[in-house]
Amino acid sequence: MTRLHLTESDPAPSKALFGVAGVWLGAMVPKRWAKRAVTRSTIKRQIFEIGAAFESKLPQAAHLIRLRGAFDRTRYKSATSDDLKAAVRLELQQLFAEAVTP
Repeated sequence: MTRLHLTESDPAPSKALFGVAGVWLGAMVPKRWAKRAVTRSTIKRQIFEIGAAFESKLPQAAHLIRLRGAFDRTRYKSATSDDLKAAVRLELQQLFAEAVTP
């Protein structure tokens, strides 16, 4: 999971894409990286749960969290194993902590 970094040279949009203010959070977990639907659902639930904890600290914008690599299926046998959930939570907490730091 990664965070897109915009630099000073990137053109800023002149008009907001959405008319609604607030923090929007989206999750994208492609079949390419999580073959089973139960795994994708588990990861999305973790994204929204951790995201809710950080929502008050995030800037008002639309945030999309996208899974960019697979979790090792030999290490995490079950799609809902506590080990997989802990690994996803740890990575998400690091990602959101980086997102809220100026």
